[in-house]
Amino acid sequence: MKIVIVGGVAGGATAAARIRRLDEKAEIVVFERSGYISYANCGLPYYIGGTIEDEGDLTLQTPESFYKRFRVGMNVYHEVTAIHPEKKTVTVKNLQNGEVFEESYDKLILSPGAKPVKPKFEGIDSDKIFTLRTVEDTLKIKKHIDENHPKSAVIVGGGFIGIEVAENLSELGIDVTLVEAADQLMAPFDRDMASFIHSEVRKNGVNLMLGRFVEGFANSEDGIDIKLKNSPTLHADMVVMAIGVAPETALAKDAGLELGIKGSIVVNDRMETSVPDIYAVGDAVQVKNFVTDENALISLAGPANKQGRIAADNICGIESRYGGSQGSSVIKIFDMTAASTGINEKTAKSVGISCDKVILSPMSHAGYYPGGKVMTMKVLFEKDTFRLLGAQIVGFDGVDKRIDVIATAIRAGLKAYKLSELDLAYAPPYSSAKDPVNMAGFIIENIKNGIVKQWYYEDTESLQKDDNVTRLDTRTPAEYSRGHVEGFINIPVDELRERISELDSSKPVYVICQSGLRSYIATRILTGNGFDCYNFAGGFRFYDAVYNDKALNKKSTPCGMDN
Repeated sequence: MKIVIVGGVAGGATAAARIRRLDEKAEIVVFERSGYISYANCGLPYYIGGTIEDEGDLTLQTPESFYKRFRVGMNVYHEVTAIHPEKKTVTVKNLQNGEVFEESYDKLILSPGAKPVKPKFEGIDSDKIFTLRTVEDTLKIKKHIDENHPKSAVIVGGGFIGIEVAENLSELGIDVTLVEAADQLMAPFDRDMASFIHSEVRKNGVNLMLGRFVEGFANSEDGIDIKLKNSPTLHADMVVMAIGVAPETALAKDAGLELGIKGSIVVNDRMETSVPDIYAVGDAVQVKNFVTDENALISLAGPANKQGRIAADNICGIESRYGGSQGSSVIKIFDMTAASTGINEKTAKSVGISCDKVILSPMSHAGYYPGGKVMTMKVLFEKDTFRLLGAQIVGFDGVDKRIDVIATAIRAGLKAYKLSELDLAYAPPYSSAKDPVNMAGFIIENIKNGIVKQWYYEDTESLQKDDNVTRLDTRTPAEYSRGHVEGFINIPVDELRERISELDSSKPVYVICQSGLRSYIATRILTGNGFDCYNFAGGFRFYDAVYNDKALNKKSTPCGMDN
């Protein structure tokens, strides 16, 4: 059996290695148009910034090492220009000498990946504008920086690549401005949780411009001008475009394969395309969102690797199916870690899922052990069924551990309140006896059992206008004096029993504290005395972060734009 694979890196190289492990006799031929067959594309920004010092560390396998280990023909600088399903051949061009030839196949795997989105703006072809997707892109940016020593840079786009490049350029001493058309960075996060990301980016000296639309570019003698809609023109020494990627599917389209959203390749759960004996994997394929069962494009290395393995299994006669992607991801943002899995609140609403949420601020490990740091967790679940939908966590230690636990719980179909039952490892340097994931489960369990009712940040404005409710802050007077929600009276939780007569028992009481714990205790005291109580999800720490971020964003938004 002869298998031809178009494209290497995560999906294609994984498929090639898996096929060889399953079939020692198979003939495997890989064509890759770049000069690198298997590289750490997620590490590219860190080479630019100098965290990864050796260029060779970016290359996971060379054509020579791959052939030596797996006896797979790895052909770099070879571009497949056409697929001929009726003949079961592909047309290939050798990019080094111009030779064109046809290669036959029994099975074909497409792993073309995705290309950076580069809108047809005026001046977009300037040699001062860069994209980052391949090793060649990385080397080009690194060379430009080493030779020209830019003092300023504009990054267009606030996703994974945009933030990572902004961080790495900033750490080189370059003055960085990050421009994003949306009102937040990192689309997998809800706007409230993104507030913490914005704060970390600003704290580290990056000029953050949200809600700004780039309209074009113009070279000047000393750099490049970036033209913005309804905003003054920016000037910088260089620009990195990082506004997303699009499936690289021209080959598939010309060959008559069925295409899906944004031109992606439609595959079934065996990674088979609409044409017999042709498979597709990676960033170019349409998948099912594991949580919503909606069609989706999820460009992440983990899914691409799994899909390459599944295609290989099916080619070699092993029944293997892809169950969908849930978008689990993590990113380093200067000293902060931000991670998400499943869907966010915005997505749940858009697909008609009735969801609820808990927001908590636990310590990364036992409070009495030195060095613990607060993280903020938002866990989403479906009302009535308590099906886990997703989670977002931002913090400094232990974030990746908790998001992986919740990602596993989602995949296993665990009910949200069952997080309370997970038996998780504990020692003071690593966790608390009640792990943050357990704590989320306890809160959800209390909601399920009617012990807790919540109110949320988005309820604040209407509550402040309602004279038929009591608004109560249960922190200490010192905490209250340093900042509080307008219209909330202050009775510390430890004085509440003695001062309960100050409250009108005929009115619902909306309670807040710093993290949500003291206000929860206050609701139990009040409920036990006949009050109707609601606890604020997230605490004043969360409220303050969201409120201040929105105020900063509104202040910096150009006139005529709506956030």
